[in-house]
Amino acid sequence: MMSQTTVLQSSPKASYLAHKEEIDAAIARTLASGWYILGAEVSQFEAEFAAYLDVPHAVGVASGTDGLRLVMRSLGIGPGDLVFTVAHTAVATVAAIDMVGATPVYVDIDPATYTMHPERLAEAIAQAPPGTPKAVLPVHLFGHPANLPAIREICREHDLRLIEDCSQSHGATWAGRKTGAWGDAAIFSCYPTKNLGALGDGGVVVTGSAELNTELRLLREYGWRERYVSAIPGENSRLDELQAAILRVKLAHLDAGNARRREIAARYDDLLENIPDIARPEIRPEAESARHQYVIRCPRRDSLRAYLTAQGIGTIIHYPVPIHQQPAYAKFALGNLPETERAAREVLSLPLYPEIPSADIDRTTDAVRAWSGA
Repeated sequence: MMSQTTVLQSSPKASYLAHKEEIDAAIARTLASGWYILGAEVSQFEAEFAAYLDVPHAVGVASGTDGLRLVMRSLGIGPGDLVFTVAHTAVATVAAIDMVGATPVYVDIDPATYTMHPERLAEAIAQAPPGTPKAVLPVHLFGHPANLPAIREICREHDLRLIEDCSQSHGATWAGRKTGAWGDAAIFSCYPTKNLGALGDGGVVVTGSAELNTELRLLREYGWRERYVSAIPGENSRLDELQAAILRVKLAHLDAGNARRREIAARYDDLLENIPDIARPEIRPEAESARHQYVIRCPRRDSLRAYLTAQGIGTIIHYPVPIHQQPAYAKFALGNLPETERAAREVLSLPLYPEIPSADIDRTTDAVRAWSGA
């Protein structure tokens, strides 16, 4: 029977406690202001986040999923249009495409980085189903950027919009340029477990286009140019003032948190070296990963996970069923995605968050070694 304290896979509470004094002060400031919807906290967070990414515009929205949907609406993507994306991702990526009535076209992944493979993208475009190709939506999964220069070149060749899903890559870079600064637009989820996490739902859209910025601001609040008068059909997707205040605190600590994540990942790399059946994550030389997750591969993944669970060590499978095999979205599948499907059978996310005790890392890696007999 397990007697040791459980090792958490992630801990939003630990992030709150690490910055409790600042967060509590930000919440108190916001409550005392008397302004709770689209006020100074949202405006300041938008400006600070845009400056952090070195992009002209940031628009706070209610969630990353909403952000994806609003971006596609602002780009005129809808029924009859094709959006090329991956099936090894959180379901929100494809759900947003379906919400606007467009068709997702699944592209297989690079097995080393779990992100969209540029060569597979070119093949998918050449073999696209009926419809109008409109956009490419790569996901910077587990904190590792997709190959943005190659993907962007393909987009230019085929006159496609590039939309980045940066929900797991806050602060990551490719060739020194942050994710979110490469595409026509990008979205960031601020779900509590993200590198830049709120204490509830929240999201941000960023863009270099003044026109898209204006359109997004209309869409997130009923299409209002003036209050109570809708210039276009919009919706209600506003980043909350309290969450914006919290995110302003968290943003100031994002780089330090990411640096700590990289330190933890490096320790995992050292401690998990040369263990049979365990493949450590790879980082491309052009990339600096935000290390949102530390994801190993194991052909006997389910056995390993069961053993770790019995030892009180939390793990997560990101993601056990590829989206093209899920009942709601299998209707869009045109064929097999071998690397996507292999990843779903083998990946396992070990405990990783900036505040994790070093003893928990040691305990986790000791358990992996014990399972393997190394």
